[in-house]
Amino acid sequence: MTDERIAARNYAFLLFLTLLNVMNFVDRQLLASFANFIVPDLGLTNAQFGWLTGFAFIVFYAAMGLFMGVLADRVNRPRLVAAGLSLWSLLTAVSGAARGFWSLATPRMFIGVGESILTPTSMSMLADRFPASRLGFASGFYYMGVPIGVGVSLLIVGYLGPAIGWRNCFFLLGAIGLALAVIMLFVKETPRRHVAATTAAERPSLADIGRIATRALRASPALSLTIAGGVATHFILGAATFDQLWFVHERGFERAEIARLTGWIGMAGGVLGNLFGGIGGDWWLRRTGMGRPMFLFWVMLLLVPINLAYRLVDPGSAWFWIGIFMGYFQLGCFYGPTFSTVQELVPPQIRATVVAFYILTLNLIGLGFGITAGGYLIDYLIATNVAQPYTWTLVAFTVLSAGSIPLFYLAGRRFGGDRDRLYASVETSGAT
Repeated sequence: MTDERIAARNYAFLLFLTLLNVMNFVDRQLLASFANFIVPDLGLTNAQFGWLTGFAFIVFYAAMGLFMGVLADRVNRPRLVAAGLSLWSLLTAVSGAARGFWSLATPRMFIGVGESILTPTSMSMLADRFPASRLGFASGFYYMGVPIGVGVSLLIVGYLGPAIGWRNCFFLLGAIGLALAVIMLFVKETPRRHVAATTAAERPSLADIGRIATRALRASPALSLTIAGGVATHFILGAATFDQLWFVHERGFERAEIARLTGWIGMAGGVLGNLFGGIGGDWWLRRTGMGRPMFLFWVMLLLVPINLAYRLVDPGSAWFWIGIFMGYFQLGCFYGPTFSTVQELVPPQIRATVVAFYILTLNLIGLGFGITAGGYLIDYLIATNVAQPYTWTLVAFTVLSAGSIPLFYLAGRRFGGDRDRLYASVETSGAT
């Protein structure tokens, strides 16, 4: 029987990685959270703002993330994380000095390079420290960095923004990140679980890693369907970049006030969602054996109607605030089940690579399309005098994201058989 006890130091390590992920999403989200300050200050259109928060960041983040995932399967992972954290923190500080579109776009591109290192490398290390039965919890806890990071960025806007200005907030966040990078340099590498000790010459080449990853995607429909469901889910997450502009322009809130309110609501809903998704997904897998994507199928089926309705109700209605809370709760539920599923359906020596590929598709296709197309659609609706252009754009992308529901259902049905075939092939190759 496999010993599944988890040492206290592994929980401490998970907590530290989660803190880094909080910083990751604070720095990433700060531009969107400060939308009502930065857009008028720099004279940006919705399309330009969409490019800055979309493809200007995502193309570099997603493309380099795949390379960094391969690199994480071959080099010292804590040092790699420290390098990425240093890079994105330095460039976050540089962003505070921007005077226009291009002077903000340039550091945003290379921030994406630094941030692309963290999650593939962290997911790989967590898979080596936590057993498969607790991987959903570990992934969900780590991904509490998303709602906490988004919430903290909004609280920075609501509390620090009016006091010290958006530029000084960028400078401050950059300095904190550099300090954390120094701490990361003293973290020791995690022994790689289920991988035999090898010399540098015996490690799989980049071509070998690519072939194994391609074979894993072809052999597991559950893996491909989970990735596709994640992409669909991210269409509305991309368009939601315009939420703060929507709150102010079409729902009548004051910009600092709504940032504070949504910051607190977002953190509460997101953290509860992450815990529910991580722990609930693990329970669902043990109880049914149908796979965590089936758990997400039920979550999405129940919550998508609420997240659609609150876009249309009066902001004085209780459903408006319930909808904001449930939107963050749904986002939190997503990460633990899908990232643990992706790691369970691929050979252990390429976990970081496939996680990086998953992140690439989520960001380049899901977020990239949602943010950039959303910005152009809003500008088009404004130009054609359509009432409430932000509202109808957000409704349209919520409907698109509902396409994840059948994809998660099919992935959940296929999960057990695909996982059993993978485990059998790994045992066979290990015996030869």
